Amino acid sequence: MSDIAERERTLASRLRLAVVRLNRRLRAQRADSALTLSQLSALSCLHKAGSMTPGELASKEGVQPPSMTRVIAALEENGLVVRRPHPTDGRQAIVEVTEPGVARVEEEVTIRERWLDQHLAELDAEELEVLSRASEIIDRLASR
Repeated sequence: MSDIAERERTLASRLRLAVVRLNRRLRAQRADSALTLSQLSALSCLHKAGSMTPGELASKEGVQPPSMTRVIAALEENGLVVRRPHPTDGRQAIVEVTEPGVARVEEEVTIRERWLDQHLAELDAEELEVLSRASEIIDRLASR
């Protein structure tokens, strides 16, 4: 393997591990553990993408519809989402986030960003600039 290929493989490996570790640390910053990560993910998806059918939500979340049905039921039981009739298809329902659901997502985001802000405050200006540029590049990679 050439030196360039080895460096690229190593960078890919280091970047993947760093992103996974940061994601784990951020996910560990939770308001409470009453919701599962799957429930929180589905709630966040609905908050970001808007109301949709359970099937659409299952597809976006990469899970099977029966699994999503259980997730939606738990969120509904907690008052975080509601189901309403589909406007054109009587066999379908539309799931939407309630005001308490929006508040819960915003609380989770605030807690995670506060944790990250505290740790970013420990870095110097040069490190912050590098991270700022890296976040732009990572976002571009993730968008492909």
